[in-house]
Amino acid sequence: MGSQSGYDYSFKILLIGDSGVGKSSLLVSFISSHIDGLSPTIGVDFKIKHLIVGGKKLKLTIWDTAGQEKFRTLTSSYFRNAQGIILVYDVTQRETFTNIVEVWVKELELYSTNQDCIKVLVGNKVDKESERVITEEEGIAFAQDYGCYFLECSAKTRANVEKCFAELAHKILQVPSLLEEGSALGKKNTLKQKQGHLGPASGCCSFAG
Repeated sequence: MGSQSGYDYSFKILLIGDSGVGKSSLLVSFISSHIDGLSPTIGVDFKIKHLIVGGKKLKLTIWDTAGQEKFRTLTSSYFRNAQGIILVYDVTQRETFTNIVEVWVKELELYSTNQDCIKVLVGNKVDKESERVITEEEGIAFAQDYGCYFLECSAKTRANVEKCFAELAHKILQVPSLLEEGSALGKKNTLKQKQGHLGPASGCCSFAG
C-alpha cells in the first residue's frame, strides 16, 4: 500500500474554534513558515501535509473551518470521519475559551461520527503573554474534564506548532479503529487534492510511546 500511494496511512484532521483564534495561521505555520496577510476562512479550506511519525509515512488532510456562525451548517458536514479534531482558542480572549464549551464541544458531540477520534485542545497566541487572560491551568483542567489532550502554542513564533500536529498523529496511530480507517483511506486514496493545496513533506517526527 505504502509503495503505491506514497504513504502508509491517511488521516483527516479538523480545526475548529471561533473566528480570529488563529486556526488558519496554525495550519499555514505547520505547512510553511509564512503566515502574514492571511484572510478569514470563507466556509472551509484544506491543506495536505506528508510527514513521518513512528516510522510510518502519513498523509494528513487538514480541514480549516470558518468560525463564523453563518458558516456553521457548512462546517458541520466536515466532522464526519475525522480521526483527529483540534479545538483552538485564543489565550488573550476569554470568550473564545468559553465558546469551546458552549459552542464547539456541542458541535463536535452533535456531528462527529467517530467516537474514537483524538481531540486536542490548543491555546494559541502565547507569544502575547502580557495580554493573557486564560491560564495554562484552566486549559489543562478543561482538557481533563473533556478527555482532550492539551498544549499551548504560537502560530506566530511556531512554538509547539509542529508538536501539536505530530503528537496528534502519534495518538491516532495508537488507536486500532482509527488506524484501520486510515489504512483503508490510504489504500483507496479517495481524497482528491485541490490544485495548489499540496504542502511540502516534512522531516521525521518520532515520539516515545
